This record gives sequence, structure tokens and C-alpha cells, in this order.
Amino acid sequence: MNDKNIEKIIRAFLYLIILAFLAWAYFTGSFQFIIDNPRDLLYLTGQHLKLVSISSGLAIIVAVSLGILVTRPKFKRLEGIVMSFANIGQTVPSLAILALVMSYLGLGWQTAIFALWINSLLPILRNTVAGIENVNASIIDAGRGMGMTERQILWKLEMPNAAYAIIAGTRTSVVINIGTAALAFLIGGGGLGDLIFTGIALYDTGIMLSGAVPVIFLAVFIDFILGKLEKVIVPKGLQRDLDIA
Repeated sequence: MNDKNIEKIIRAFLYLIILAFLAWAYFTGSFQFIIDNPRDLLYLTGQHLKLVSISSGLAIIVAVSLGILVTRPKFKRLEGIVMSFANIGQTVPSLAILALVMSYLGLGWQTAIFALWINSLLPILRNTVAGIENVNASIIDAGRGMGMTERQILWKLEMPNAAYAIIAGTRTSVVINIGTAALAFLIGGGGLGDLIFTGIALYDTGIMLSGAVPVIFLAVFIDFILGKLEKVIVPKGLQRDLDIA
């Protein structure tokens, strides 16, 4: 049995566990809030997606740009500084980041987006740098031998070869961000965390699950979409022989 078959078996087993849990929750009445308040759920889901899409979009733009910058010979010395800044978002607990940002920017969804943006940078930045730096040197030399400019080498050789690593970092960052965005409720940012923390405060498992389950579904669904997008962006000759999506 090869690794691909083992991965499929493990994935199928996890899906069965999730389905069994959802069936148990449904038959015990834990989803009654969703059934009774579909508009509220859609509204909070929209807020959650807004937080994630804006913060993750900004993180992708900034992290990929910085990753390209610090891998250029002229700016190589800045790599340690940039990576140290990005590390802050991962080493400091999410709640602490929210508290620090709130103390300067106040309450609201803009503050939550800024905190989520900081928290999302490192996986994308790290994978961008690693992907570009691990491009085979002979490919770069061949490009120079063909008369390519440095810009052409970057966009036609380095970025396509680093695309797999960049998208992998993006998938990790976005999925983490979906879960972390639930904390935005604590500083007035809205989102599905409203239901999660309300359920916790009221000791109501049904309300809590009404927020937690959609967060799980969003994470799985968006990761699936990004997996499909990966197959479109990464050149076919560089795609790995794994059904990762």
C-alpha cells in the first residue's frame, strides 16, 4: 500500500468521524438555533468571511512581496529583520495580539483585520522565501545562459518553481485565520465567534456548535478550493503526484 492510498484511508476515516459527530449533534437538537435563525447565521458567516478575506488577501500581497524582496541579492541582509517581524504574529498568542492592537486602534472590525493580518504573515512569508531559495541553481544558470534578465528569471523560472511552496503556505495561513477570526468577536469584530462565545457564556452547547460547526466547514471548504486553485496555478510539470485537495 503506497502513501497515496494510506492518505486516502486516513482522510476517509476523519470524514466519517466528522459525519458521525454532526449526526449526533443534529439528533440531540444542538443545531436548533441554526434551524430557527438562518438569517442570523448567514449574517455572521458573511462577517466572518469578510474578516478572513480582507486580512488573508492583505497578508498574501505583503508576505509574497516581502518574500521576493528579501531573496534579491541587494536586500538579502534584510531577511532576518523581516522574518523576525513576521515571527511576532506566531509567537505572541492571538488573544494578546488582539489586546495589544485594541489598545491602540480601539474596537471594531478594522482592528480585528489588522490583528488577523499580522497573525497570517509568517506561513506565507516563510514558504515564499523557502520556495524561491530552493529553486535549483542550474535552472537559474540556464536562464542566464539563454540571455534572460533578472526580472524574467524571477517571473518565468523562480516563481513558477516556488508556486507549490507559496500556495502551501497560503493554505496553512488561511485555514488558521478562519479559526482565529472567531476571536474577533471579543473586540467587536463580529463573525461566527459571536455564537461560539455566547454559547460558552450561556452554557448552551447548541448555540456554541452553531458557530463552531460553520467555522469548521468554512476551513475545510476554502482549503479544498485553494487545493483546486493550486492545480491551476502550479505548472503541470511541477505538480506533485498527490491528490492533496
